[in-house]
Amino acid sequence: MTTTPLRTDVLVVGAGPAGSAAAAWAARAGREVVLADAATFPRDKTCGDGLTPRAIGELDALGLADWLRSRTVNRGLRAHGFGQTLMLPWPGGSLPDWGSAAPRSILDARIRDVALAAGATGVEGAKAIGARVEGGRVRAVTFRIGGAPVEIACERLVVADGARSGLGKVLGRQWHKDTVYAVAGRCYVDSAMADDPWISSHLELRGPSGEVVSGYGWVFPLGGGQVNVGVGTLATTRRPADIALRPLMAHYVEARRGDFGLSGPARLPTSALLPMGGAVSNVAGPNWALIGDAAACINPLNGEGIDYGLETGRMVAGLLDTDLSVSWPATLRREYGEAFSIARRLAAVFTVPKMLPALGPAGMRSDWLMTLALRWMGNLVTDEDRDGAARVWRWAGRRSVRLDHRPPFT
Repeated sequence: MTTTPLRTDVLVVGAGPAGSAAAAWAARAGREVVLADAATFPRDKTCGDGLTPRAIGELDALGLADWLRSRTVNRGLRAHGFGQTLMLPWPGGSLPDWGSAAPRSILDARIRDVALAAGATGVEGAKAIGARVEGGRVRAVTFRIGGAPVEIACERLVVADGARSGLGKVLGRQWHKDTVYAVAGRCYVDSAMADDPWISSHLELRGPSGEVVSGYGWVFPLGGGQVNVGVGTLATTRRPADIALRPLMAHYVEARRGDFGLSGPARLPTSALLPMGGAVSNVAGPNWALIGDAAACINPLNGEGIDYGLETGRMVAGLLDTDLSVSWPATLRREYGEAFSIARRLAAVFTVPKMLPALGPAGMRSDWLMTLALRWMGNLVTDEDRDGAARVWRWAGRRSVRLDHRPPFT
């Protein structure tokens, strides 16, 4: 780009999976789209880099399934903990029966390329710093580009600027930390198991002093000689995460060196604070909507957010001619409200001291129970599923929402 467009029909702020998906679907529908991001691509993002079958389904719809298969494919989860190791294949059903993984520096740039190929105009190095709002409608967003303010006028705005969502805050977004949230960190390490067909999760995460930590660790093979190694801990305002994340991550890496053939230093260690389970309010106005991480669309049980980012990007693109202040919160509650409500309720249980050591050993002794947990924790239940596990999950979600003093997205 030699010039920045000053006006567009659809302005998407944030070119991660959510924003790029929204831009791609809107452009494919024939809309004029500008896709702006504060970074210059490729750029990194703190993430486990894992892609569950739910994400694979969305990426396939964007035309990226073959590209992912050429990188790495995994068959399911290898769960470790409390003296047990279980191999849990992806359940399939209405979703793909395989997963993948790709560093966000590569994945996000590839999804963005799909949006640009569909006709969206990309603007890089553009940090959103303000919005011009008239009668509740966003008329323009002000960016800092090259040190100077530039205003881009729009008819519709999609906010996909991540978990902290600076533009969301300008528009009134509030994050409620009374429900469970996560603190997570990851790094990259050379590994002899970079092509392992299983992702691994350690459900018995121990700190440097041997204490069981509320959370889990992971090793996700990326191909090309590397794995993503990380840890995530759960917290609420009542029970904050009282642990230093970097030392915990370093300890976890050292503990896994023998099992996973890790060699060399841990590179690019980063961490992030993640709002989860729809724990935000003010997610939309008449012509604007928050999607993906900005709308706290992150699974409280496994920290997964890429799939929800892709899904919300696709869904919001189909609602741009509606009053988003009504249609978008209703859509989020319909699609995710029940699942997020029960998931964050269950996740909060594991922030209670001694709860994980008490329940973990019993769960890990049952392949059936852990297979069920994998499906529920990964939200691998869709509206098309009619089996008993799906019916139980939906039943629990409906009742959980009724008990919430602040249901998701309210």
